[in-house]
Amino acid sequence: MEYIVEKIGMSRTVSSPSTPVTLLKLLPAKVCELGENGRAIVAYAHTKANNKAIVGQQKKYGLSSEFNSFATLSVSNSEVGDLDVAPLSEAKVLKVSFNTKGRGFQGVIKRHGFSGGPASHGSRFHRRPGSIGNCEWPGRVQPGRKMAGHYGDDKTTVKNEVVSFDAANGVLVLKGSVPGFNGAMGRVRIVK
Repeated sequence: MEYIVEKIGMSRTVSSPSTPVTLLKLLPAKVCELGENGRAIVAYAHTKANNKAIVGQQKKYGLSSEFNSFATLSVSNSEVGDLDVAPLSEAKVLKVSFNTKGRGFQGVIKRHGFSGGPASHGSRFHRRPGSIGNCEWPGRVQPGRKMAGHYGDDKTTVKNEVVSFDAANGVLVLKGSVPGFNGAMGRVRIVK
């Protein structure tokens, strides 16, 4: 079973020793259409903006204006309606998928962990990548060469243990950290 969540932030338990935890808010969702193999089209509240395509989908499925984003998820529902969150109360381990924090255009030291050159004696080599090994053959930069470029904003999946689940408020407490910034949207999938 999969669910759409929003990252609230990190905290820690009060017990001794304390455990770092991440709080995730389960978004209200409705199953619109059931498919085969337990897959379904699910509508959830994400943004305030609506366009004509979204309004058409809301009319088709009889949804209110708050449900304005759609996804295909594995669900435990056997009929159309509210998404069943009961399986989360028995879950022990979840797979959590978020995009990592975007860091923009970065150099090779931050992006790939290169070491810098000597800081003194006029070396003129401090944070540069150095030679890329491209001379006569093949006369181009090979794919996968570690160079400066866009860093972060990649989809990452991690496994986390469930500490607790508050079904009334839809708050999921997971042990450890998950990728992404506070307020990021992601998915959780029950492993066991």
